[in-house]
Amino acid sequence: MPPRGQPPPASGPGGPRPAVLLLAPLLLLALQGVAAAPAGAGGTEDSPGLQDAELQRGLLQQAARAALHFFNFRAGSPSALRVLAAVLEGRATVNPKKECQVDLVFTTDHYNREPFCLIPKSLFQDGEERLGKCSARVFFRNQKPRPAVNVTCTRLIEKNKRQQEDYLLYTHMKQLKTPLDVVSIPDSHGHIDPSLRPIWDLAFLGSSYVMWEKTTQFLHYYMAQISSVNQWKTNDDAVDFDYTVLLHEFSTQEIIPCRIHLVWYPGKPLKVKYHCQELQTPEEASGTEEGSAVAPTELNNF
Repeated sequence: MPPRGQPPPASGPGGPRPAVLLLAPLLLLALQGVAAAPAGAGGTEDSPGLQDAELQRGLLQQAARAALHFFNFRAGSPSALRVLAAVLEGRATVNPKKECQVDLVFTTDHYNREPFCLIPKSLFQDGEERLGKCSARVFFRNQKPRPAVNVTCTRLIEKNKRQQEDYLLYTHMKQLKTPLDVVSIPDSHGHIDPSLRPIWDLAFLGSSYVMWEKTTQFLHYYMAQISSVNQWKTNDDAVDFDYTVLLHEFSTQEIIPCRIHLVWYPGKPLKVKYHCQELQTPEEASGTEEGSAVAPTELNNF
């Protein structure tokens, strides 16, 4: 496994007062395609280079992704999944332990609502595809546990619409044959059959917890594929699945298999257990990670 990056040193004197990095101006320059120095040039004290702006933009995006993974897990609704649209502004503070706190504002979109939406688009009002803004505070510790997140989002999907779509998805899942005849999602051509889309969305929902736990200042994750699915019969009405998902780790480019056990019923807290097998180096004694959770009752874990 390629070596992990080390946290950047805190700027300024090493006293108890934290160093503050104002990221929004450089971020806006980068987003507008305006470089403070020619491409490939290093930064100076008076004119930070494009590389510095990209690093700072990357930190804001890491924080936004962590906040959204937590938000999706907490919401526990496949029909309310959100993805990052754009980071609008942000500010990072580095404490003497070189731990990083990021305050930021970003916009979100629905997660792949088309063409697999189970609710007719006519039920959604104009402009509702974009879900509005989120404000978040994300605290990256030097080591585990996961990033601490406090996030608030505007323009939530109306409760009755979310419940209606979740119930349609739930009904579809309960009617699936057991055992499922699924080899991988998407298939070798990158296609997801519409009938399998609910399975993918539920796996993404459960993976949100895993990706939140594993996100750091330097690493983020994308669910690349489901390699196996097992549905279990339960004594209650919950949907109970075991998935093996392949997570693509950036920027190491590793593919990490994770076994996820998910229990879901519309309107109730999501339950997740997982076990990930990571690539090992000769120096590592163990290449596995495990965790479990029930969705919390508040949108923060500070």
